[in-house]
Amino acid sequence: MITLAEILNDSFYHLTQFSEDQIQKFEKAVVVRGAKEKTAYYIVCPIRKKEIKLTPEEVIRQLYIQKLITEYGYDAANFEIQSEVTMGSSGKRADIVVYEKERPAQPYIIVELKSPTNPTAKEGKKQLESYCKFSGVSIGVWTDGKDIECYYKEQDKKSKTTFLNKLTYLPRANQTLSEVLDIHYTIKQLYQNDSLEKKSLSDVIQEFEDRVMANSGEDSFDEIFKVLFIKLYDEYMSVNDADAMATLLRDNKKLEEINDKKFRQLEFRDTGSDSETQKRIDQLFDDACKQWKGIFDDNTKIKLKPSHLRSCVSYLQDIKLFNSNLEVVDDAFEYLSVQSAKGAKGQYFTPRYVIDMCVKMLNPKKDESMIDTAAGSCGFPMHTVLYVWGTINPDKSNLFTNTSRSKREINYVRDHIFAIDFDPRSVRVGRMLNIIAGDGHSNVLKLNTIDYTRWDEDIKNLDWQKNNNEGFQRFINYRKNPDDNKEFTFDILMANPPFAGDIEDKVIISCHGIARNAAGKKPSKIGRDILFIERNLDFLKDGGRMAIVLPQGRFNNSSDKQIREFIAERCRIMAVVGLHGNVFKPHTGTKTSVLFVQKWDDKLCPKCEDYPIFFATMQEPSKDNSGEKIYLRNRDLKKQNVKRPDEFVLDEHGHLIVKHDLFNHEGITSDGIAEAFIEFAKKEKLSFF
Repeated sequence: MITLAEILNDSFYHLTQFSEDQIQKFEKAVVVRGAKEKTAYYIVCPIRKKEIKLTPEEVIRQLYIQKLITEYGYDAANFEIQSEVTMGSSGKRADIVVYEKERPAQPYIIVELKSPTNPTAKEGKKQLESYCKFSGVSIGVWTDGKDIECYYKEQDKKSKTTFLNKLTYLPRANQTLSEVLDIHYTIKQLYQNDSLEKKSLSDVIQEFEDRVMANSGEDSFDEIFKVLFIKLYDEYMSVNDADAMATLLRDNKKLEEINDKKFRQLEFRDTGSDSETQKRIDQLFDDACKQWKGIFDDNTKIKLKPSHLRSCVSYLQDIKLFNSNLEVVDDAFEYLSVQSAKGAKGQYFTPRYVIDMCVKMLNPKKDESMIDTAAGSCGFPMHTVLYVWGTINPDKSNLFTNTSRSKREINYVRDHIFAIDFDPRSVRVGRMLNIIAGDGHSNVLKLNTIDYTRWDEDIKNLDWQKNNNEGFQRFINYRKNPDDNKEFTFDILMANPPFAGDIEDKVIISCHGIARNAAGKKPSKIGRDILFIERNLDFLKDGGRMAIVLPQGRFNNSSDKQIREFIAERCRIMAVVGLHGNVFKPHTGTKTSVLFVQKWDDKLCPKCEDYPIFFATMQEPSKDNSGEKIYLRNRDLKKQNVKRPDEFVLDEHGHLIVKHDLFNHEGITSDGIAEAFIEFAKKEKLSFF
């Protein structure tokens, strides 16, 4: 008997959306025609009432037809296959159309199957959007047999703009659209429907930004940030339910068996009414601002029109932001920020796999302090938190989670983790993540790291004090001298400082010794990243350790010899890791390396003239030349007899894994650069291993 997997072969279609019973029943109904090389496979289509040759696309079409009939209860008499949809002066054929029972000429559901030549969903969704716009259909579905997304059509009454809002569940034949929109939705359903397991948040945001935000007339970053902020708050308010879910799942309770009748109903939902959705979201925003202070100015409001807001909510409502890796959230903020001034300064969010490598190599401890002086979205601080939480509470899942945290975990964030950035948008993102992790405490400060002689001007500003003062009071406890902002006593510093553009400000240049040339004179301008090198070393105590991302030229150029000597005089150079040129694409192709150093100290790192240095170069690009991440597939694991070698590999939390050689990912991949360095560090008896 032929298997459907053999018919699909290496196409982009999948069977994971269908049950084993559905597949087996289908396979038993397959008819074989011909022999050997001319063998073909057929099945009787319940709509066309005749044998249809099975191509990969037809397999998925027939399986989904059966699903609509047997599971959803739709009458086969109301179906049409390859139905022509008129669009302007031309027409195209929709894969499946289900017509209304009471009005047989009125299309109700259109199903579009993803093209086997197109590995992304974009083509199918654009086609589906056109069908919905021109056909008067209420609901659109696209699927490739693995992923499935449902939409319902809305039209803004004033602008006449058509939106495709996301739909969590496809209505059954005996249900109305309103009934599906108004279900009791809790953390349990969010676990079941999470659409981030196999796609990125940035893709979701780009999708509704193209369809909704482009017509809103508002600043995309500000308004989408508010919506994400509200979504995080709504999930966070179900912390008790998340705790209960985590306990039951640890006890091997199946998700579908969990009784959630007493669980809090999530408020971040599109229930089909503009005014009702706006009222609920506005209230959530006000409540979130009261609990998580210091992120938005007083009296900040959502500016989106009710119809635009509801459409945005529909796209995000089935995404579980908590219990996810931070890469998911960070990708979204990088996408939103890339056109802002931050990109022009040459500072881009550091990929999470690079951050994780640095954290593993510096091995932070629960009694050690850590700071990032060019924090961006706080990737280094947040991954340091997750790493140390894993040592404080090794039995708990240390992802970005809304389950409750112990007092030790919260105190660690409040007292030991700090971040500085000058870009207000980055500070807002970092502060939000830090506040959530620290249960209401934020040590993310809006300051210009290299312009420390003028910090007092910020500190005296009342608006600055309102949002920064609490964290600043904890921060100044790390001053080396009580009234001086130059030197501090942090154990660890990790940073990816901006490396585009020169500093010409004489005040800034004058207070940095690294700026002097060989003759001892100050230049008229100097690279921003060079000043960060000295400034970062000022933040470290003796024996403190640092990881800093720098342009490759700083390690090779003869003109930068003085900089290398400046570093070597103050630190032991422990390691240099060359990153692939694609790591920071599509924003820049500049080759970079990560420098790992430890400041000389009589006890922790005694000064010596001759010592070995760990050198490594990243071989796997992790991104393609256009900047798209390359994800691990079954074939990359090089195991014998791998079924569906093109399938993506997921980690234990259901997340895609970027293909890189920086470290071993949960035992799934081979040891990488971080593990090799750890072996080196132990052999060299470095103080932190």
